[in-house]
Amino acid sequence: MLGVAAVCVLVAFDATIVSTTLPRVAEALGGMSLYAWVGSGYLLATAVTIPVFGRIGDLFGRKRLMLASVIVVAACSIACGLAQSMAQLVIARTLQGVGGGMMIATAFAAPADLLPDPRRRVRWLALLSGSFALASGVGPVLGGTITEAFGWRMAFAVLPIAAVPTFFTILRYFPDLRPEKRASLRQLDWLGGVLLVLALGAPLMALQYGFSNEGHPVAGLALLAVGVLALLALVPYERKVSVPMLPMRVLAQRDARLLNVAGLLVGAVMFIMIYFGPLLLQNVLLVTPAAAGLLMTPLVLCIPIASMLNSYLFPRQSQPQRLMVAGAVLLALGCAGAMALNVGVSPNWAMLAFALSGLGLGLLLPNLTLFMQMIADRRDVGVASALIQTTRAVGSAAGIAAVGVMVSRWSVLGGVRAGMLCCIVACLVVAWLTYNVRMRNLR
Repeated sequence: MLGVAAVCVLVAFDATIVSTTLPRVAEALGGMSLYAWVGSGYLLATAVTIPVFGRIGDLFGRKRLMLASVIVVAACSIACGLAQSMAQLVIARTLQGVGGGMMIATAFAAPADLLPDPRRRVRWLALLSGSFALASGVGPVLGGTITEAFGWRMAFAVLPIAAVPTFFTILRYFPDLRPEKRASLRQLDWLGGVLLVLALGAPLMALQYGFSNEGHPVAGLALLAVGVLALLALVPYERKVSVPMLPMRVLAQRDARLLNVAGLLVGAVMFIMIYFGPLLLQNVLLVTPAAAGLLMTPLVLCIPIASMLNSYLFPRQSQPQRLMVAGAVLLALGCAGAMALNVGVSPNWAMLAFALSGLGLGLLLPNLTLFMQMIADRRDVGVASALIQTTRAVGSAAGIAAVGVMVSRWSVLGGVRAGMLCCIVACLVVAWLTYNVRMRNLR
């Protein structure tokens, strides 16, 4: 489990370490118009590949996928550090997102393989969610510090270094668990995988490419139509095939659908805070990248603290979904505090806002995964875990793309503040959705 936690740290670094370095990168490579693409391209690739690799893990085992993901992420990080233009950086980050999707699909499903009892598993999920969140917060600090000391290219050297012990820990200690009845590669639902990628990826591409300041609305509408048609074709097709890429039974229950919508919104809020929080601090409080990362430290500390608190409270709750309602309210308060940042405001206010956000996320992240695993059949636990991570990743990519469009059309301050207002609304919707989830604890 420590090896799996190391994978979570690696994927969190992968997703966030560039957030405080991007202003310098865009200035050095001359591509501010592609600023949001560095983040949304990565998250787009992650979002569309998580369910595919989650299903492959269910059918063939997860160890080899985890090992392969570490290699892909490390190699693409080296390519990012060698990029000579923003376009090259976006391509390398997008390929890196494929490795990130492979990591997320396997790491968050692994506890269900090793720990069948949900009451025991929730403690280990707190470790994974805390590790992921802690690294998500440390990533911007580390990236900003390395950028100031050694230049932005060296920030991409962190992942290859961290990948070495992670790879050997998984290789040595993670058991090679495989299902007794394994499907063949010929049985794998490749057409369903293509439809799933189009259904998830085309609308996100439409948002980023079609409706940004430099975009083409006609192309955006065409991509949106492709996504809708792929989704309409996917649902009936997956019900007919013997080994579907996305078994429709995973979403058969109302609670599963509510959790995935909540996951979509939580992912958007989390990564808007992580990606645009440092940008807001640098533009409003006029701090350095490293100082912006330090002001986000409460986010780093409070997510694992709240995750551990959640693991203590969860077994004692008759209706544990109330923990997620409390988390959504705290997250809304944190977003409101960040939105209120202005010139002359004390940095302590920013730290309080990020602390509240961290507490809220710490109560939301582990429960989203755990509840989906509790709802799903044993044979579908991997794809169910992957699905909730997918909706979070889709939300992350959509949130970053939407705020990137606002920034490109208006201004940095106006766009980020509008994004924070959307985050507040999203958190209130999450509170309502999770309140309506009817989970009962296992005693």
